[in-house]
Amino acid sequence: MAAEGPAGGSPSRSKRADAQRNRETVLTAAVEVFVTSGVDAPIRQIAARAGVGMATIYRHFPTRADLVTAVYQHQIEACAEAGPNLLAGADSPLDALRLWIDLFVDFLVTKHGLADALQSDSDRFAALHAYFLDRLLPVCAQLLDAAVEAGDIRPGAQPYELMRGIGNLCIGRDNDPRYDPRRLIALLLQGLQQPRAT
Repeated sequence: MAAEGPAGGSPSRSKRADAQRNRETVLTAAVEVFVTSGVDAPIRQIAARAGVGMATIYRHFPTRADLVTAVYQHQIEACAEAGPNLLAGADSPLDALRLWIDLFVDFLVTKHGLADALQSDSDRFAALHAYFLDRLLPVCAQLLDAAVEAGDIRPGAQPYELMRGIGNLCIGRDNDPRYDPRRLIALLLQGLQQPRAT
């Protein structure tokens, strides 16, 4: 009979829970570091932010590409899961769409440098891009459809075009500190809105 840990669970279950918590802590820290320092930031900087040893990071993510891939997938999942929650909790579908676009922009900023980091593994990058589209296009479509149905957005906006347009507006951010893509994205969204009867 297996010995039980302090919480009544088996020690191996407790270790798995600790390992999962460590993994989530590392991913959260990596996201924060990547936003400020790019995906080439030193692993020790991520370890310090996470409050773990470098060995913990390498145990979960043996290479930088593994870590970058995991961060990217983690961000995709967070963005995908947020869509329905925002739709259920926001004052209007348009507000939900705006909030989701903010998250999507945060995600795009985090992803800066991904292609370079995974350049040696083009198959991995292609698979991630397909995963990105598979997970996020339906969420964007759901939000757009709800906003159209509510009369907030004109019909005809395509989720791929919207996501691509937002992505293109985010590109110039790193080269010019005066450039704020969010201002232009707000104008883009304003252009999609249904004119209000006066």
